[in-house]
Amino acid sequence: MSPIPRRSLLKAAAVAGAAAQFSWALGTPDAQAATDPDPVRLDWLEDGGLGAAPGSTVGVPWPRGVHRPGQTFALEDSAGKAVPVQSWPLAYWPDGSLKWTAHAVSSDASGLTLTAGEPAAPEARVTVERGGGTIRVSTGVVTVKVGTNGPALVKSVTRGTTEIARDGRLVLVRQPEIEDEDQGAEKFEHFESAISGAEVEQDGPVRAVVRVDGKHRKGGRGWLPFSVRLYFYAGADSFRMVHTITFDGTQEPGKSSGDFVRGLGVRFTVPLRDAAYDRHIRIGGEGTGLLREAVQGITGLRRDPGAAVQAAQFAGEKLPDPSTWDQRVTTRLQYIPQWGDYTLAQLSADGFTLRKRTRKGHGWIAAGGGRRASGFGYVGGPSGGLSFGLRDFWEKFPAQLDVRGAHTDEAEVTLWLWSPEARPMDLRFYHDGMGQDTYAEQLEGLNITYEDYEPGFGTPYGIARTSELLFWANESTPAPEELARQAAAVRVLPQLAAPPRQLIGAKVFGPGLYSEPDRSTPAKAKIEDHLDFLFAYYKDQVEMRRWYGFWDYGDIMHSYDPVRHQWRYDVGGYAWDNSELSPDLWLWFAYLRSGRADIFRFAEAMTRHTGEVDVYHLGRWAGLGTRHGVQHYADSAKQQRIANTTYRRHYYFLTADERVGDLMHANVDSDETFLALDPLRKIRTEPYTPDRHALSIGFGTDWSGLVSAWLTEWERRGPKWEKARARVLSTMETIAAQPNGFVQGSGLYDLDTGRFAVAATPVVGVSHLSAVFGLNELCAELIDLVDMPAFKTAYLDYCRYFNATKAEQAARYGTDFGTLLLFQGHSRLDAYAAVQTGDAQLAARAWTKFYASDGYTESSPWKTEKLSGPVTLVPGSEADWVYTNDTALYGLAAIENLALLGDRMPS
Repeated sequence: MSPIPRRSLLKAAAVAGAAAQFSWALGTPDAQAATDPDPVRLDWLEDGGLGAAPGSTVGVPWPRGVHRPGQTFALEDSAGKAVPVQSWPLAYWPDGSLKWTAHAVSSDASGLTLTAGEPAAPEARVTVERGGGTIRVSTGVVTVKVGTNGPALVKSVTRGTTEIARDGRLVLVRQPEIEDEDQGAEKFEHFESAISGAEVEQDGPVRAVVRVDGKHRKGGRGWLPFSVRLYFYAGADSFRMVHTITFDGTQEPGKSSGDFVRGLGVRFTVPLRDAAYDRHIRIGGEGTGLLREAVQGITGLRRDPGAAVQAAQFAGEKLPDPSTWDQRVTTRLQYIPQWGDYTLAQLSADGFTLRKRTRKGHGWIAAGGGRRASGFGYVGGPSGGLSFGLRDFWEKFPAQLDVRGAHTDEAEVTLWLWSPEARPMDLRFYHDGMGQDTYAEQLEGLNITYEDYEPGFGTPYGIARTSELLFWANESTPAPEELARQAAAVRVLPQLAAPPRQLIGAKVFGPGLYSEPDRSTPAKAKIEDHLDFLFAYYKDQVEMRRWYGFWDYGDIMHSYDPVRHQWRYDVGGYAWDNSELSPDLWLWFAYLRSGRADIFRFAEAMTRHTGEVDVYHLGRWAGLGTRHGVQHYADSAKQQRIANTTYRRHYYFLTADERVGDLMHANVDSDETFLALDPLRKIRTEPYTPDRHALSIGFGTDWSGLVSAWLTEWERRGPKWEKARARVLSTMETIAAQPNGFVQGSGLYDLDTGRFAVAATPVVGVSHLSAVFGLNELCAELIDLVDMPAFKTAYLDYCRYFNATKAEQAARYGTDFGTLLLFQGHSRLDAYAAVQTGDAQLAARAWTKFYASDGYTESSPWKTEKLSGPVTLVPGSEADWVYTNDTALYGLAAIENLALLGDRMPS
C-alpha cells in the first residue's frame, strides 16, 4: 500500500473546511433568471407518426431556472386541439429547477406543441390495480394481468370480454454439452421464467410501466436472471416489452461442458375459437411482405367454393356459413389439411426460411424464404387474435418465430431471441492463452496483437443483452394495411423528439459544445461534408461487413487492415471497438446538432450494445467495462472508461428509457470496483495493494467515468443522489487542490470520504487518453453547473498545456509532458479554453491543431474505393485510411470547434 503523507491528509482537511465557503451558484446571472419559455415543438423522428405503436415517450430539456418542480405541461396538435400527455421530471438543475422532463403520449398527431399548463386527460386513462398475486393494467381497450409470482409474466390479455392471449412466460433451452464437428449427442434442458418480484413503476393516466424480475428455472436450479418491463399507453390495443437477460452461466475455454443457451424466447398461449378455415396465420417477410394463410385453406382447391369465399379468406374476413358454398367443397372439408405449425428462422443477417406442417410428428414443407424478415406475426381469427413482433429481428440474428398447434383450441406463439435451430450460444474465450502466464509475457502479447490477455479474464459472466418486443390484442384479424402498420412499428419504433434548437438553447450536455450544421462558408461546408462522409461510411460498413448478431449488433470495429481489405476482426485489440475514444459520444453529438433520424438509430443501437454487452452487471467486475477486442469481453483491461455513464446519458434523457436508467444508477458505487481490480497492475513499478482509504484513481479515464455516474444520479435525484452530489463536489475540490491540478494525473482516493488526498509534491502525469473518454464534455458541464473557480482554473490549465510546446509545458510545470498523441482530438480542449478565457492565441491554436497535427486532414482522400471479388468477400467499398479512433476524435473536435470557434476559423 502507498502510504498517505500526513501533510497530504492535513491539506485535504483544509480543502474540506473551505468547501463550506464555496458558492454553488449556477453559471452566469442571466442564465439563472427565470423567463417564460417558448413553446417546444415536438415531432416524429421518421414519417408516419405513431402508427400502430402503443405510444411514445420523449425527453425535453429546459434552460436553468425556467420551470420549478411541480410544473405541469400541456400538449396541443397542429390544429390547436389538446392532446393528453403524462409528464414527470427526469433531471433537475442544482438550483432545483427542472432540467429534463419526460412526456408520454398515445396520440398519432404530428406537429405537437408543448407548453406549461394543465394537461388534457385521456378519454380512457390507463388504470393499474394490485391484488391477489396479480397486477391488473387496463388501457381502456385491453386489459393485461401481470403475474407477481410463478412462471407467467402475463397471465392474460383480454379485449372486452374476449381473452386474446394468456400464460405469457419466458423460455430457455440449455444445452449442457457442445461438441465440434459431428461428435457427440445433443441433449437439452428446458427452463421457464420464475418471478422473484414485480413492481409498478408508473400507473397512468397516459402511461403505465410494470417491472418483473426473476430467473429461468427448472427444478432446483435458477439461472440467467431477467428483468422485463411492460409498457402500456392509454387507448392502445397493444403493449411493449423490454426484455433483459444477464448471463451468469459457466463456459470455460477448452471444455465442452457448460451452460450453452440453445434457445431463448418469449411464449404466449393464444386461445382459438373460430373454425379452422377462419383461423388466420400472418408471418412477416421482407419489408411489409406477409405470408397470408388460413389454417385450413379453401383456395386453390380442385373444387371452387366461390370467388367471394376465397377472397374473404385471403382478406382475413369471416367466411359465410359453409352451407352457402359450393357443396362439392363443403362436403369434403374434412379432407383438406389443417396446418397447425409454422416456423420462420432467421439464422443469419442474409436469409430466412419459412416452413409449415400439419402437426407434430409429421413432415415439414417449405413455405418460402427471403433475405431479411420483419420479425412480425399474427395468429387468430374473426373473434380475435394476437399480433407479435421482435425488434431488430434480423440484425440480432439468430432469431425465430414459431406458431404451434393452430389447428387446436390453443395455439402457442414463441418469439425466439436466440433460435433453437442455430448453433448453441458459444461464449467461450477464443484462444488458449498461448503461454501468456506472466505479466511480462502478457505485455509482450500486447505489443504484437494489441490484446491485453490475462488467464480467466475473458469471461462472459455478467454481460447482458436487452431486446424489445411488441404485442397487439386484435378484436379480429386486421386488414393487410393494418398488419403492415404493425410490422412497421416493430421494425422502427416511433419516437417523438425535441428539435436541436431546444437542446442547444437549454445548454445541456455541455453548454456551447454543439451547434446546428452550418454551411455558410466554404471552410464550414467542407467540415460538414467530412462529418457526413464519416457517418455514411460507417453506416455502409455495418452492412458490407455484416456487423450484426445477437451479441454484436450496435458495435463497430476499431482498426482496418489495408492489406486484407478487411477490418481487423480477428486481431486482438484492433477488433470490436467497445467505445474506445468515445464513438458513442461522437454519434450522439452528431444527432443533438442535426436531429437526423438515421444518426439517432445508429447511436441508439450502439447505446443498447455498449451499455449491456461491453459492461459487467454481475460478478466480481460488476460496474466495469472491457477494452476493445476480438470478443466484447475478451480483454483483461476491465475499466471504468468503458462502463462510462457519459455514453448512456443522451439516450436516457432523450427517451426516458428505464433500462438505461438502471445502468446509470448501477454505476453510482462503481468506485468500489477499484478495490476489486487495479487497472495499472501490469505496469506498476512500486508495490501497491488496493486500500479503501488510498485507492489509486486517475483523474482522466477513471474519474470521468465515476463523476459522470455521480452527476447523473444527482441530476435525477436518484436514491443515492445526496451521496453522489457529495462525491462530485469533493472530488472536484480535491483534484483542484492538487499541486498540479489535472496535470498531477492521479491521486489516492478514500472510499469512505469520497475525497482525494492532496499530494505533497507536484507530479506531471499526463496521458493522451485522459481527456478522450468524455472528460472535456463532462468538465464543461461541471464548470457550468458548479461555481468552483479553482476547479475551472485547474481544468483550463490542462486544456491550455496539453497541446502546448514542450518548452511551454516545462516552463509552467518544471518538466514537459513527454511523448503525446491525439492532438487533433485535443484541439477541442484548446477551443473550450479559448472561449472560457478569451484567449485569441488559444483559438488560433485550436484550428491549427485541428487542421495540421495528426488524425484526418484536408489532404485525406475523403472518398471510398470500390471493392469486389476476388479482393474481398462481398462487393462494397473501403476507405483504408479511416480508423475509428481518428473518426471519433475528428468528429467530436469538428463539432465542438465549429460550435465554439466557428466565427474564428482561419481564412
